[in-house]
Parts: sequence; C-alpha cells; structure tokens
Amino acid sequence: MTDNGNSGKRYLETCRSEFWQKVFRLELAYLVKHLEGCGEILSVGCGPAILEGELTKLGFSVTGLDISQEALSCAPDKIRTVVARAEDMPFPANSFDAVIYVASLQFVDNYREAIKKTAAVLRPNGKFIAMLLNPASMFFRKKMQDPSSYMTKIKHTDLKAVEETITAFFTVHTEYFLRIDNNEVSTVAKEADAALYIISGTRNAQI
Repeated sequence: MTDNGNSGKRYLETCRSEFWQKVFRLELAYLVKHLEGCGEILSVGCGPAILEGELTKLGFSVTGLDISQEALSCAPDKIRTVVARAEDMPFPANSFDAVIYVASLQFVDNYREAIKKTAAVLRPNGKFIAMLLNPASMFFRKKMQDPSSYMTKIKHTDLKAVEETITAFFTVHTEYFLRIDNNEVSTVAKEADAALYIISGTRNAQI
C-alpha cells in the first residue's frame, strides 16, 4: 500500500532497512507456504511490489494492481502492473488462482466492493489472503503517532466488520501474525503484540 506523489520512492528507501527486510522475509515465507499450488496471483494495493517481485523469482506469475502509477513504476519488470482502484479491478471472471492484500485492504475506500470484485476474479476454490494491520498492537499505535507514517491514512480499523464481509464470499481461517517488539520480529504472536491479523481462505463454491 502506498500513497500518490513521491511516496513510492520514499517507501522503497524505507523498505531497504534491516528491520523491514526482516518483516518482508517473514511475510514472504507465509505467502509462499499458503500460495502452494497457485500459479497466477493478483496482489491488490501492491505499491512498488517488493514482496511480489520475490514471488516471481519463486515461479509465481504476479499481477500488481495499485492506484498509484508512480509506485508501480518502481515495481520489478517481471510484474504485470495495472493502475486501477481495487473496487474497479478490470479483470474478467475466473482470472486468478489467488488474490492477496498485503496491508492494503484497510486503505481501500469501499472494501466491501473490493472484496466482491476479488471473489469474482478468482477461479473456483481460488485462494484469498488479506494481511490486515492490527489496531490493538503497540506497533500500530506507535505508527499512528507518527505523522509521516502511511498508517495514519488507514480508513478501516474494525477488523470484525472486515472479516464479516469476507466470510460472505470465502470460507476463512484467521490468525494473529508477526510479533514486533522494537526492532525484534518473530512469527509467533497474540492479539496485543501482533502487527498483523490475517484472514485467509478459499472462494465459496456458490460465488
């Protein structure tokens, strides 16, 4: 998830820090594990597509969708990039094996419409993964006190409301993930210290 203007390049610079590289390695490992068997992946709100670039190196075919052309201009060459709102994703039905939102869904204006569109572009039994920022975590609260953090632009913090919308279209599993304590990062986490709340699952057969 990135903003318009010059934020794509600023974000890219920030992501090169040792701390964020740790975070990305753990997120990437999670995605690879849960995307097993998938070929064509759509990442919504991908920004400069750092994680997505790593997925292509592992054999996945990745399309990155973002509202910012400037951010997508920083994406790796192997990523197919599309400038569009999540609510207006311009893909035919049954286009992808999986759709992922890496800390981006909560920044979409109308996440309900985006989820509906997501279900439509997925193939039968297609996989869905939404990594949501956890407002209950100390990490989130600290970031919200930083005016320069992109997290201050979050639009949706009611995780249960988001989850209820998703369950209308997907059979889901939820978990807390990524404990962040200062610069220390680990995968085992609980609600109070997990940076992420992950909702994953498969598309309901009746969609």
